[in-house]
Amino acid sequence: MQELGLISKLPINRFTDFGAYLALSSGEELLLPKGYLKGEEKEGDEIEVFVYTDSEDRPVAVTQKPLALLDEFAVLKAKEVTSFGAFVDWGLPKDLFVPKSEMGKNMEVGQKYLVKVCVDFKTNRLIGVNKYRDFLRLAPFDWEEGKELDGVIFEETDLGFKVLIDNEYEGLLFKNEVFQPLELGEKRKVYIKKNREDGKLDLQLLPPGRVKYDEGSEKILAILEAKGFLPLHDKSAPEEIQQQLGMSKKHFKQCIGQLYKARMIQIEPDGIRLNASN
Repeated sequence: MQELGLISKLPINRFTDFGAYLALSSGEELLLPKGYLKGEEKEGDEIEVFVYTDSEDRPVAVTQKPLALLDEFAVLKAKEVTSFGAFVDWGLPKDLFVPKSEMGKNMEVGQKYLVKVCVDFKTNRLIGVNKYRDFLRLAPFDWEEGKELDGVIFEETDLGFKVLIDNEYEGLLFKNEVFQPLELGEKRKVYIKKNREDGKLDLQLLPPGRVKYDEGSEKILAILEAKGFLPLHDKSAPEEIQQQLGMSKKHFKQCIGQLYKARMIQIEPDGIRLNASN
């Protein structure tokens, strides 16, 4: 079935008490359950649906869109782990199954993992594959340092954060150069720091040429770049500064002094704000 795992516009052939039967390109029919109908559809109307298999492995259409289509990656949370595999949440009523043989590492409930949606050709079902390196390629040799890329944060290690680029390449943000919280599955603009000989990419969050400050100042800048405003100032209690930034009041005052002199921030009565020109 060529529609399996994809978004397709399919015409309504007929209605039953259970829903609407849609016409596939093969000439066969596929059920769109009644719960996905608005009640105003007519025979011949085309409906945009996602096609997968239900809990009894029967092909079925839904109007919901999963977090990843066939041959796409997504960072998905494990909901259940068994001796034969794991079930991950991909945004549909039926969870996506990752067979034990397709796990790169043992999965744990509640943790997030990079998963690619594939077809198990033995069963003709959609499955998840966590052995992501089987699908990655070496980064193009002509990608230069400073190039802007779209990335997805997919794993945290002792060294840093692994980033998936363009569904094909792997990069790394070094932990000692990250001064803001990152979430697994988060999409970020990243920049090439070094295009390595092994085909992997050393990355950075800062655009090339931007002045780098000490760790505390970078942490404050990262928060301001994300939120625009930080409700802390030189009259704030040391405990409040420690709780929000993990630094002493003395260090905080030194940092905002450095950023103010560099015209990176505005100091207001109730907090600090990123300068509009930055």
